[in-house]
Amino acid sequence: MKYPQTLENLISCYKKLPGVGEKTAERMAFSTLKMDEETVQLFSESLKDVKTKIKKCIICNNITEDEKCSICKDNTRVQTTICILEDAKKVQMIEKLKVYNGLYHIVEEPVTPFISSDAIDKNINPLIKRIIENKVEEIIFALKLTIEGETTAAYISKLLEKQEVKITKIAQGIPHGADIDYIDSLTLEKAIEDRKVI
Repeated sequence: MKYPQTLENLISCYKKLPGVGEKTAERMAFSTLKMDEETVQLFSESLKDVKTKIKKCIICNNITEDEKCSICKDNTRVQTTICILEDAKKVQMIEKLKVYNGLYHIVEEPVTPFISSDAIDKNINPLIKRIIENKVEEIIFALKLTIEGETTAAYISKLLEKQEVKITKIAQGIPHGADIDYIDSLTLEKAIEDRKVI
């Protein structure tokens, strides 16, 4: 038996979300049916607003509803340190920890052999210009531990060779409480390379 078309459409929409299969989509659709009119209205408006109101910060590429994001507008933050990441979600992860008070820059497209030099320039040049013009003293790489992430970090570091900028990256290695029997070889290699004195 097929569900009414309206419900089928909603199930299909939920299935487009990452990690949501048929059964989960059905449960979500039936949960939506049970919501009151006000909640459904808010849900609907929020979905539309995400597409029409959210844009990129003109300085750091973070998500915002204004021209600049709240972090770039905050003059109390350390203006001479920039943490470089791949997406806005990671900015929020670091912000929740309340251990970092510098600025951010999101490099949305990693440097790979498969993208044009024009695309690389468009993606990386605004960051380099920002670092030089604002006399940034330290950049922190918080990119994924992948070939693309490492290549991007190496490329940016090369462009900054003649600048007096301290270049660091977040520590990567074995998580607290993890057994090294279950750690992949790249993580283990990085943990050994980045070991520190205790």
